[in-house]
Amino acid sequence: MSTDPAAAPADEDAPAPQAAAPEDAPPPEHGPEETRDEAGDGEAPAPSGQEGEGAAPAPSEAEAELAAQRELRRRIEERKAGREAPVEAGGKLQGVAADLLAAVKAVEGGAAPTAFLPETAPAAPRRPAPEPARPAPASAAPAAPTGPSDRAVDEVAAVLADGSAPAALAPAVAEALGDGAAEVLREDPWQLLHARGVRPEQADGFARALLGAEARPDDARRGRAVTGWLLEQAALAGHTALEADALRAALGQRAVPDPEATLREAVAEGDVLVFQDPLDTGAPTAQAPAAGPGADEAEEPAETPVRVLIGLERYALAEESLADGLAGLVNTPPAAGPGPEEWQGAGGEGRGSAAELIRAAAGHGLVLHSGGEAARAEPAALLTAAASLGLRAWGAAHGPDSRARLAAALTGTEGGAATVAGLLSGAEGPGRDAEGSLALDLLVVLDAPQLDVESAAMLVEALPDGARLVLSGDPGLLGSAGPGRVFGDLLAARPCPVVVSRTPDPGPVGELVSGVGAGELTAVDAPGHEVAIVPVRDPAEAVHRTVQLVTESVPRAFQVPPEQTLVVTPGHGGAAGTRVLNAALKEKCNPGPGRFAGFDPGDRVAYSPAPGRTELGQVLGAEQEGLRLRCAGGEVLVARDRVAATLRHGWAVTAHQAVTLRAPAAVVVVPGDAGPTLTRDWLYTAFARAERHLSVVQGVGPTLATAIAEHPAKPRTTRLPLLLKPQLPAPATT
Repeated sequence: MSTDPAAAPADEDAPAPQAAAPEDAPPPEHGPEETRDEAGDGEAPAPSGQEGEGAAPAPSEAEAELAAQRELRRRIEERKAGREAPVEAGGKLQGVAADLLAAVKAVEGGAAPTAFLPETAPAAPRRPAPEPARPAPASAAPAAPTGPSDRAVDEVAAVLADGSAPAALAPAVAEALGDGAAEVLREDPWQLLHARGVRPEQADGFARALLGAEARPDDARRGRAVTGWLLEQAALAGHTALEADALRAALGQRAVPDPEATLREAVAEGDVLVFQDPLDTGAPTAQAPAAGPGADEAEEPAETPVRVLIGLERYALAEESLADGLAGLVNTPPAAGPGPEEWQGAGGEGRGSAAELIRAAAGHGLVLHSGGEAARAEPAALLTAAASLGLRAWGAAHGPDSRARLAAALTGTEGGAATVAGLLSGAEGPGRDAEGSLALDLLVVLDAPQLDVESAAMLVEALPDGARLVLSGDPGLLGSAGPGRVFGDLLAARPCPVVVSRTPDPGPVGELVSGVGAGELTAVDAPGHEVAIVPVRDPAEAVHRTVQLVTESVPRAFQVPPEQTLVVTPGHGGAAGTRVLNAALKEKCNPGPGRFAGFDPGDRVAYSPAPGRTELGQVLGAEQEGLRLRCAGGEVLVARDRVAATLRHGWAVTAHQAVTLRAPAAVVVVPGDAGPTLTRDWLYTAFARAERHLSVVQGVGPTLATAIAEHPAKPRTTRLPLLLKPQLPAPATT
């Protein structure tokens, strides 16, 4: 590994640290790995300064995706409601666990809660399925979204004005609160927390403006709203639920006077659900001692160790539906089709990972495949083999850049490549059959670590009976932007065949990334300066060196133009975050006055049509309707009123934004104050964005190696393994 590379600028002074820290602190110990608001800053949206002059007649890609989500959630809920009865849990529990179970059952039956949440965690059972909804006919394409009416938005804006809140929040609040949003908001001002980016202190100020002295910290409405907000913040950090102790502590830090009573009230009102999950201690169940010589010989079991989790219904419903769907894939043989000999012939006679993957997919409904960037050729080989056998085979990737790389490997193959969002919305892929299922026999999902629990549930729900599903991805990468740890949970549970690729990523960059994945920062042999370390001493030098690398050194040494170099930094804020780096790079690469909401033709931008999805593009120009971009998926017109919420300058991005992007060269910035936030999966993700050259502008010194060795991915609280386990066949015993 070179420490004074040819790629580095001539002047090698050394100033340094200060990385972007998250600006919106979440619940303690449950915060996002970085500032996760890919589309915005985590702040209340601000007016763009220019008013739209009419909506486009056709729904946008983001609207189509939201419509698909609504439709599939409705189907999931109907299927859940159609069950006979929920599984009875906790029948043998004693003590506080039994008390809690009784309390939750009473609440679900319509009574007031009768027991408190204990200070140490036992947990509550599943909530019964909701009342069956009226069945709706299956359709091949989702209905167009309606959204809040202009009148509803205006009414909400009037309430916001009375509370001195920004009018720009009105569309988001009207969408979140639904019919009668203005009345709901006036009656309960803390409902403002449902709007993205609003924090409790801002909602408190709004409530004081509307309610005056009646707005008190101990108001039950405030406690319930803050509880929901904390769980949504936890979802941004990847959790589908929180342990009761952690949630109580977080409520206390948000000035909720009686967290226990607040949680009890939230359960009673149906704002949150309580789950009682048994803990697998690995030890045999202890037996309670007999009462005496005349006691019944049958000994009562001691109290079962459990944990209490609190969660929101939408994530609980998705996680339960996903577990059901995955269990169905595992327990049901694939539909009749080509025999083993035909699959083997299509996959070749070799013993490599690709042939192993093809053999696994031939006989199983669910298969997991793990590997790095080079290993993506193996799922492509599976898709090619399946198509040659006459199966309807499709691959789905997380974003347009990843989809394009898959499509290049599938040239000449029937079927094709799509994005997960496009597949769900109907904008891409094979379309739907008469029953509303995807018209395919095999679905291979690349970038599987990026699947959050809701997207995964919708994908599995959309598969037709007998279809095969292969989830493929690099387990070393950062997890999904939404809640859940689907791929990691499945790799840990191993409910199906798991194929681990033996295809390494090539070159010095691949060797470095492989070492990081194993927990080591290794010195690699890079004779062509493919990997370079650029030490810095302060944020100003980090910015200066980054601009110099992008605009001078990398183009000179590797013939990679600035627009093909990806700059990755830990967060949006701070002295070396994306805002500062983008301003410096714009000044050097495409100076201009920012004539349209801060953008000029030729600017490189990061476009986030939906949370958790970012693609890079270039501004082509401004039109009366909005800003026109060229992205990997083609040209996009961003409406005027969506520019501020969905666009950033894109010369520098965060690792979460770049997780499925690849570029000929990458410059990873890790300034000094980034040290406490660095984790192995963040560094692995950032380093792996480079194809030919990687420069690391680093001011953390030995902390870099420490983070790789000692700070793996932050844990996520999920329930998928527990929900899946009872539905899988018991392992064979000998």
